Amino acid sequence: MERFDLRHYFHRVKRASKRRSIQLIISLSFTIVAILSMSFMAFAFYTNYINTAKQAAIDNNKQVVDQMSWNLNSYLRNMMGISNSMYYSVIKNMDLTSDTMTKEMDILYEANKDSLISIACISQDGALISAAPIATRKAGVDFTEQDWFTNTEEKIENFHFSTPHVQNMFESSNYRYFWVVSLSRSVDLNFMGYTRRGILLVDMNYSAIEQMFSRVNERGAGYVYLVDSDGEIIYHPKQKAIYAGLVKENNLVDVTYDDGDYIETFEGDKRAVIVKTIGYTGWKIVSVVPVSELTGDYNQLRVFMLVIITFTIFLIVFGNVIISKIVTDPIKRLEASLKDIEEGALDAEQVYIGGSHEIRHLGRTIKSLVVQMRNIMDERVKEQKEKRKSELNALQAQINPHFLYNTLDSIVWMIETEKYPEAISMITSLASLFRISLSKGNNIITIKDEITHAKNYLAIQKVRYKNKFEANIDIDPAIEDCITIKLIIQPLIENAIYHAVGDYDDEGVIDIVGYEKDGDIFIEVRDNGMGIPPETLENLLKDKSQSKGKGSGIGLWNINQRINLYFKEEYGLTLESELDVGTTATIHLPKMTMEEYQGGEGREK
Repeated sequence: MERFDLRHYFHRVKRASKRRSIQLIISLSFTIVAILSMSFMAFAFYTNYINTAKQAAIDNNKQVVDQMSWNLNSYLRNMMGISNSMYYSVIKNMDLTSDTMTKEMDILYEANKDSLISIACISQDGALISAAPIATRKAGVDFTEQDWFTNTEEKIENFHFSTPHVQNMFESSNYRYFWVVSLSRSVDLNFMGYTRRGILLVDMNYSAIEQMFSRVNERGAGYVYLVDSDGEIIYHPKQKAIYAGLVKENNLVDVTYDDGDYIETFEGDKRAVIVKTIGYTGWKIVSVVPVSELTGDYNQLRVFMLVIITFTIFLIVFGNVIISKIVTDPIKRLEASLKDIEEGALDAEQVYIGGSHEIRHLGRTIKSLVVQMRNIMDERVKEQKEKRKSELNALQAQINPHFLYNTLDSIVWMIETEKYPEAISMITSLASLFRISLSKGNNIITIKDEITHAKNYLAIQKVRYKNKFEANIDIDPAIEDCITIKLIIQPLIENAIYHAVGDYDDEGVIDIVGYEKDGDIFIEVRDNGMGIPPETLENLLKDKSQSKGKGSGIGLWNINQRINLYFKEEYGLTLESELDVGTTATIHLPKMTMEEYQGGEGREK
């Protein structure tokens, strides 16, 4: 058989508990402990109660046996007193030839006839000397063959008690035979100056003993019987059935017990046995009570206790579920807060603080950690944004040297050819271009200034490209005072010029349109160039290296990143293109005035 390993069992329980909820663990733990404790206490109480009840029943039976012993002892001593009175007062001091013996016997008999059947004095050779109330021996009866005679022949002045028997030694016309217990003793008889041995017989009425025991046996809880020193039954409530062999009794074993109480098994039944000895007779009173009768009345108690335990267990389970729910609900709510944090929701106000002192303290600690994490992340994001701003500002500051060289070369050529008005206009546009590019270091300007910057850029490019393209600008006046990020239209115009004009001879068209839609601002830069292949278009806003336009060095990716950086990610740049038709770049901005922006409304988060 495999040996039970307690440590392995608890290890398995520990592993299993890791997969259970704390509410289930608390409920099961307290329920199991409560049930085990209750079961132990109930078992201890029930066992102690049953043992106490058994002992009380045994003690009660002991009292009954003691009372029986006292009553029987009194009765036997009374019979012995009659025998002593007859012997010492009459027989020992009287000659057998005197008629006084018969008279004294009659007197004793009449005084005790309720308890006596007969009194007789028999000589050693079996001759009837005197008797009362009948002095005639039945024909054919030999006294010397009687058990009471032979058993007492050698016990001079000692008493001998026989087993119950029918006394049929005497005869008379109205004499009835009775069940008796014979008390016999050896005595010295005086006969004509000589002493010889004889027997003094006192026949006790067996019914007196029977009534004494039958009153006790009417109690119904077990029974009491009487045996002599050899185990022979003197009285038993089922004596006739025992003699007939219909019922068995453990008398031969019970007679071997010393005085006290015992638990024995007889014919498969456990029974409590109490033994009390009548000292001078050797008789033993035996009380027998089946153990089932001692505990039979407690079956209802057992059922009642089971009902109470079951009901109490139900209450304990219900109470444990309620209490564990009260204890674990704050933990579950705190766990839900931690799940939100795990998913990225670093909102300290959403951290649950409640429940017991320890859970509230834990909640406050977690909230403090969330605040610290949020501050650290905000600082990190702020640092990253500042870094990205610096990088984008550095890109913005990169003016295409080729563009600047070509512009200055065009101005020199105009001056040399004495085209002074055109040169002045180009110089003015270039100065305005640089003025708006600087914008006193501000990255946020009005749409009006951004469009002015775009116009100056277009003016310079038209001179360079000798008016090979047409530019149309249509901006809704209602949005001119709204803000935008500077230098986000120029790269789009540069990209449009590259695709619409480039090395082609056909005249290109560039349209710049600004309008309001659904509370936001949209600025579109369209061209009628050769278009952009779909595979290239898809990566222009994703790949920094592929989005650079020729000229300013500020690519499409940078434009989109700058819009995302200063505003929410829902804003930005989108591209649409169709080969041999043209390309449309759309800037999506929030509608916001400079005052609203500087007041903090709609700032980047």
